[in-house]
Amino acid sequence: MNAARNKVNEQISAKKSLLCVGLDSDMAKIPKVFRAMKQPVLEFNRSVITATREHAVAYKINTAFYEARGIEGLQDMQSTLESLPCESLSIADAKRADIGNTSKKYAQAFFDHWGFDALTVAPYMGYDSLEPFFDYDQKLIFVLCLTSNPGSADFEEKQLQSGAALYETVLGKVQDWERNGNAGIVVGATKARRLGDIRKAAPGLFFLIPGVGAQGGSLQESATLGVDGNRQGALINVSRGIIYPEGDFDSAEAFEDEVRLRAAKLHDEMQRIF
Repeated sequence: MNAARNKVNEQISAKKSLLCVGLDSDMAKIPKVFRAMKQPVLEFNRSVITATREHAVAYKINTAFYEARGIEGLQDMQSTLESLPCESLSIADAKRADIGNTSKKYAQAFFDHWGFDALTVAPYMGYDSLEPFFDYDQKLIFVLCLTSNPGSADFEEKQLQSGAALYETVLGKVQDWERNGNAGIVVGATKARRLGDIRKAAPGLFFLIPGVGAQGGSLQESATLGVDGNRQGALINVSRGIIYPEGDFDSAEAFEDEVRLRAAKLHDEMQRIF
């Protein structure tokens, strides 16, 4: 069976949590107490991890926030990966895909070099662009399907001549492409009214559900409709709603206390479905 899938499902059942913490760490937004430190983003990330590790089962690193800072940002990403709890799923939110030989190098970068457990990818170029990722049958591959942003209406929700929406076609293809349980999809929490139907159509896929919190998605609907028949197989990602609490903090510990409260509240809501 798939190692990454088993890893996170065991944590979901043990903690009764679907919480994935998004480390979209922006130098312009982190509290001043961290900006005075030698490695502000890394220390900020470590504080978030410390505060949430009791409640989270996964962490999603949005690579753009690190790549934008060049080599220093990539070094922070590596050190952040090393700081994650070993039992938690690590997701590279990189949304990669290209012609096959290029995708092969992307897959090697994120899985072999960086050592992530999971990766987000884009389906627009078709199977040959994603095959190198699916070749890693012990990882999780999250394919963009029905995303939480308003622009999803431009393509994902367009009706094809067959009568199905484009995202429904993607959903079917991903089920064909999966190997050893390594396939997943990204479904936005803001699309909760369709989430139940998507789960019925794809009972075996792993769901990554962003959009709760700052984007206004429903946590309760996402948790109830997103899980599989074992009440596993889904992660609800929250980024800004956890890692950027309002107010000034005079210490890292004060910041961690507030982040811990936010994570605990979300965890408590999730436990109601178990």
